[in-house]
Amino acid sequence: MVYKFTILSDEVDDFVRVITIDAEATFFDLHEAILDAVHYTKDQLTSFFLCSDDWEREQEITLVEMDTDSEYDNLVMESTVLEDYLTDEKQKLQYVFDGISDRAFFIELSEIITGKKLDKAVCIEKEGDAPSQMLAGDDVPVSGRTMLDESFYGDEDYDMDELDEEGFGDMSFDDASFRDDNLY
Repeated sequence: MVYKFTILSDEVDDFVRVITIDAEATFFDLHEAILDAVHYTKDQLTSFFLCSDDWEREQEITLVEMDTDSEYDNLVMESTVLEDYLTDEKQKLQYVFDGISDRAFFIELSEIITGKKLDKAVCIEKEGDAPSQMLAGDDVPVSGRTMLDESFYGDEDYDMDELDEEGFGDMSFDDASFRDDNLY
């Protein structure tokens, strides 16, 4: 049996890759085929997620063994066979290729071809350029912190140097406005 996967990106409108692969191949084989199809380096941690019909992430399949407190078993790409987890056309996956910025490809099992076998995965369609593998410089979102600039405060004369690391001004709790008798 052969699986045909359609791979899309929410970052690049005209990006499409279509990969065919034997159903008895592993998620690691699919991982390698994706990286080859988009010309990414193979030195990053990546993960697959089995998804609901609404693209909500469910079961994770990791590149390397991970300790997790997840409700799901810890699955590793190299020992996880595609046909054990993918059984229906239109099944959805996400392939997280940039874990730092949580960027992913959206993958759909677009066709199951019975009565055929493949020795190795083949990219049968390529359209558009893949997004950059890793974001650089100012494009990298900083998790847990808001990107602040003068327009955020609505005053271009606002002095950003007055803020500390968390975005608060240099306030002293000895100020009268912070005394208990002024709170009520």
